[in-house]
Amino acid sequence: MYETLNKINGVDDVKKMNLQELNALAEDIREALFNRLTKIGGHFGPNFGMVEAEIALHYVFNSPVDKIVFDVSHQSYPHKMLTGRKEGYICDEHFNDDSGYTNPQESEHDLFNIGHTSTSISLATGLAKARDILGRKENVIAIIGDGSLSGGEALEGLNVAGSEIDSNLIIVVNDNQQSISETHGGIYKSLAALRETGGKSENNIFKSFGLDYVYVEEGNDIAKMIEAFEKVKDIDHPLVMHINTIKGKGYDIAEKDRENWHWTLPFDRETGKLTVEWGDEPEYSDIAREYILSKAKSDSSFMVITPNMPGSMDLSKADREALGEQFVDVGIAEEQSIAMAGGAAKAGAKPLVFTSVTFMQRAYDQISHDICINNLPITILLTSASFTSMRDVTHLGIFGIAEFSNIPNLVIVSPSSKEELLDALDWSIDQREHPVMILMPGNCVSSRKQILGIDEIDKFELTQKGERLAIIALGDFYQKGEDIAKAVEEKYGFIPTLINPRFASGVDKELLDSLEENHELVLTLEDGILSGGFGQKLASYLGTGSLMVKNYGLDKKFYDRYNAKALMKELGMDDESILKYIKELLSL
Repeated sequence: MYETLNKINGVDDVKKMNLQELNALAEDIREALFNRLTKIGGHFGPNFGMVEAEIALHYVFNSPVDKIVFDVSHQSYPHKMLTGRKEGYICDEHFNDDSGYTNPQESEHDLFNIGHTSTSISLATGLAKARDILGRKENVIAIIGDGSLSGGEALEGLNVAGSEIDSNLIIVVNDNQQSISETHGGIYKSLAALRETGGKSENNIFKSFGLDYVYVEEGNDIAKMIEAFEKVKDIDHPLVMHINTIKGKGYDIAEKDRENWHWTLPFDRETGKLTVEWGDEPEYSDIAREYILSKAKSDSSFMVITPNMPGSMDLSKADREALGEQFVDVGIAEEQSIAMAGGAAKAGAKPLVFTSVTFMQRAYDQISHDICINNLPITILLTSASFTSMRDVTHLGIFGIAEFSNIPNLVIVSPSSKEELLDALDWSIDQREHPVMILMPGNCVSSRKQILGIDEIDKFELTQKGERLAIIALGDFYQKGEDIAKAVEEKYGFIPTLINPRFASGVDKELLDSLEENHELVLTLEDGILSGGFGQKLASYLGTGSLMVKNYGLDKKFYDRYNAKALMKELGMDDESILKYIKELLSL
């Protein structure tokens, strides 16, 4: 197995092969992708669709002298194998050697650590401009696809490439007629027209930006791709090479179901069924999905907007069709989703925007400037706002509270139960006074009776009144707070106070002031970084009083592919370490 791939120890080995060997190499690469993805999962469709193009790319160009920038980089697995990293795909014990994204720490052939979309063209314009002023001559190649052209930064990059770069810049547009879900936006009408006319349509958005253009119909043909790349190598002006590829090529199940095979958990190759247990227990996304569908039926002014992340709320294609005019997918364009919601709110609609927190950081200015200055009543529902969710350095959800909780007028709710999530959705969508962000819990669904309604903004919920120690546990860390409170009572013989703050953006001054009477220590627990986070707000307010305050959270750090349990231990956030700290501070 892998007879041809085993001959590849670097890009020079690719250049030594004839066409027959290169086609055999493509088969080996797909086998290696199957080996890794069936066992640990990852981005499937994008990588299977780019095997031939990346073999041709490395056959023609001379990386790392020639600079190759992958957009999102979830289509970079073949590139990794061709640049000396095949062990991460053919040897199970080396899976962890290789991240799911380009990573300069792994190889000189990876220029950037990139996991978000629409960045490659802009990065490449910088590489090209720097090359020119420094007097070098290498090729600069940007690869973009899977819906990334719908992002604003991609269009900004095209605009600059067509007007400010007068030298070599090759932009490879991988057109597989798919984004994460289906494509959305007028730009894809232009791509369709170009495909239908073999690249001859007058509706050519790339030429309108001032860029040269070539079309390659057979993007999964190594020989055709080599021929195309050889024609544009060392070109003296910016050019777009538009290639037509098949997402998921080589696996019939993935070719027919491109949305669900964009990314996958471990699966059985023969059946396509997952091989990891996917419990029947409801998740918070299931609860939110049911709410969205029900709300849309009962309230015609309610609308849902997503930047190409319907899967974050498990909204199937059938769900999206059922929502009809009340559902809008703006493509991978978070800025558009927020500003559009602001306009809709101004016009009297009730917009809900949803995606993962790691992607919403791209729309910081729209949230701050367009929405919060104008105090527009939109609801932003974010998933994966937890250290236990996505753990690649490019997709961390631990910065959400610190990023957004300091924007004036924005109310941030961190529910700790099913009831609180539903209450937060009901209140935030119908109220007309505040922009609201809801950070979905990242743990198992819990259920408990509420004491206070979410409409009592910045009012913390006192769930257990005690003495000496007050535990203030936010969002999905509330259950951790419950466990600590119970252990304190059992081990140390007194009942501590337990508080569910519910809001990450404000301080319940009245409740905090009351703790001075019979408490010595306040512990805050939050699922995010400490710097600029929730606990520091409380510590700042309590700083002039007599109470000791200990904040528990994560360091301001780009963690990467970590073990969640081990990280908690390392940071002293495991129950045993916290209890030991309490014992020492209170001299128990």
